[in-house]
Amino acid sequence: MSLRCVYTDLDGTLLGAGASLFTDEDGNFSMAQARALEACSRAGVEVVIMSGRRQVQVHEDARIIGQTSFIFEAGSAYSMDQEITMMTGDFVHEPGKTVVEQISDRGVPELLIGSFPGKLEFHEPWHLNREMSHLFRGEVDPAEANRILEENGHTDLRLLDNGAIHRKMPGIEQAHCYHLVPKGVSKARAVAAHARARGYALDETIAVGDSLEDLEVAPSVGTFFVVANGPEKDPGVREAMSRFPNARVTEARNGAGFYEAIVTSLMNA
Repeated sequence: MSLRCVYTDLDGTLLGAGASLFTDEDGNFSMAQARALEACSRAGVEVVIMSGRRQVQVHEDARIIGQTSFIFEAGSAYSMDQEITMMTGDFVHEPGKTVVEQISDRGVPELLIGSFPGKLEFHEPWHLNREMSHLFRGEVDPAEANRILEENGHTDLRLLDNGAIHRKMPGIEQAHCYHLVPKGVSKARAVAAHARARGYALDETIAVGDSLEDLEVAPSVGTFFVVANGPEKDPGVREAMSRFPNARVTEARNGAGFYEAIVTSLMNA
């Protein structure tokens, strides 16, 4: 079958240094991403951003690249043709409150930060004005964090690792970005739901990303491409790839890796 849809992460994947669509990993000007998007447009392939960023941010990113679908706040919801679909699973929503407000009222962010002294903090300033997920940075074991959540009665929540970041933290060699979300939230579920809504067959889709959370999308698409900088920054990504037989690592990094994934897929379609 031919390729019909590409799901892509933003930071560290489609975007280069400085979160720009027109830079490579070193900050040099690059047209690789734009050429890949042009190839998708010419082939009639939809490009869907899947990001941990807020709705308003991802909406603007999708608009800039000429697309009408996007997944935001780590899979908490997706937008398709201006219609929002919530993906928060069994989480009980209180009228008049956002998910973030409900989680804050329960003191969960303070619980996690206090459980990992010096290892976890809010990802300032991007943690502000969020509705679906709390955003942290640091170096923690998500499995341990989720055990703490369960032991304290927060069984409807989970902490997920959204990948390595450039921000430096004292005493931490490689900081990661973490999202505190309702337990059912994941990019994988949002991708699968969007594909069903569009009527895409599994082998008509691919995904491109750089983190463990991105890699979890692999079962929801025909082929998953990990851009080279992903496993370079986080060995856990390469270790986890053995669980996903349809995952492969690109030779190139960041946007050039995205370009490689697109061209390879279109040539093999």
